[in-house]
Amino acid sequence: MQIQVLKQLFQRDLNKLKQEISAYQSEQQLWIVEKNIPNSAGNLCLHLVGNLKHFFGKVLGGTDFVRDRPSEFALKDIPKAVLVQQVEETIAVVDTTLDKLTEEDLEKEYPIVVFEEKMSTGYFLVHLAMHLSYHLGQVNYHRRLLDV
Repeated sequence: MQIQVLKQLFQRDLNKLKQEISAYQSEQQLWIVEKNIPNSAGNLCLHLVGNLKHFFGKVLGGTDFVRDRPSEFALKDIPKAVLVQQVEETIAVVDTTLDKLTEEDLEKEYPIVVFEEKMSTGYFLVHLAMHLSYHLGQVNYHRRLLDV
């Protein structure tokens, strides 16, 4: 049951991320940073895509994805259509990986140590869902405050 719940939550929030990115009136607005806002919506999108393709696709799914975390925050002016395509690819990676997991797999130790100590795969996947939701909220506020 938890796998199905995770799948629904990731699909919901990644689809909402696509909607938020698509809702920007201009592509330039995706890359604005002002005052105390350190990350643009475009960079947050790249960060979420890199994060999920790495921790789902590479670590759990065995894909050949190579993450470049510094570029997630350094790249600029990626077209909106490319960002949306990358989110769609990420949805597929997350779905495919979750389809391969069993409930017992969620109880197993996550294959790599991400934080200071080991944790279960289920715990880390819930963390990733919350991380996605956190940054999705930032993208929403960024769009509503700065996309004028």
